[in-house]
Amino acid sequence: MDSNSRISIPEVLLSSSSRRMPLLGLGTASYPQASSKETKAAILEAIKIGYRHFDTASFYQTEEPLGQAIAEALSIGLIKSREELFITSKLWCSDAHSHLVLPALQKSLRALQLEYADLYLIHWPVSCKPGINNFPIQKADFLPMDFKGVWAAMEECQKIGFTKSIGVSNFSCKKLSDILAIAEIPPAVNQVEVNPLWQQKKLMEFCKGNGIMLTAYSALGARGTIWGSNRVMENQVLNEIANARGVTVAQLCLRWTYEQGICVLVKSFNKERMKQNLDIFNWELSEEESKKISQITQSRGCCGEVFISDKGPFRTLEELWDGEI
Repeated sequence: MDSNSRISIPEVLLSSSSRRMPLLGLGTASYPQASSKETKAAILEAIKIGYRHFDTASFYQTEEPLGQAIAEALSIGLIKSREELFITSKLWCSDAHSHLVLPALQKSLRALQLEYADLYLIHWPVSCKPGINNFPIQKADFLPMDFKGVWAAMEECQKIGFTKSIGVSNFSCKKLSDILAIAEIPPAVNQVEVNPLWQQKKLMEFCKGNGIMLTAYSALGARGTIWGSNRVMENQVLNEIANARGVTVAQLCLRWTYEQGICVLVKSFNKERMKQNLDIFNWELSEEESKKISQITQSRGCCGEVFISDKGPFRTLEELWDGEI
């Protein structure tokens, strides 16, 4: 791929919205955290080679460099308008209170230098005391979320145009059902861990049946994060298939995820890997390869132990995930 060409990424029309979401996006969370300068440079490079979907969150502290990169991409002509990009941000636990949702989104938009987000997600199905920014969150600071009040505030954000779509992240089938039961605007997206070692088949079927798009984080196992590991990249079955095909394990995982009909986020800031991660749309897995992947032993990578507290609202992982572990 020469510097003047870029790969076109397939898109999907989200429910309750007129926005189309590219089915592959660049995540901006990193650990240890990259500098603002590195993050901005990586995003600009990503825009050059074809990425149009960028995932951030107030918690990641990457909204500002993403906003700077977007402004520069517009000023130097990498993109003609902001509408070419799909930008997702997220509501952190300390702002997951009905009266704080709109101010939190407005703060994110100021950091992003944008008039609207394309998608705004509830980051985790738990609240904590307002103003708490330390992580891990202290056990005594967790609070049960007022799902009805918070979701109504999310809906208001969409109605007044500060975000084109709303959704959730790290929600189980049961917690999605609870939202659907009270929603005037149903969640368009649920962003969760999905990879060949945690395939989320039950959640995938539930979301498809309810018009909710799944977006996969940790598609490669999230090595280099606080909780991630090399277990996906080192999996023997995946390595054997990738070697036989002449593709990288990363490309194999991303292609598999794409073939499940879900959106996938990648997080490499390495220029060559960013290009490789885009090169998944001109080939497909054989029936035999898909079958082998479907038989891999399943286990969750991101268990969310840091959100468990004997003071509630979730005292066990079973309660957090409603048994989907």
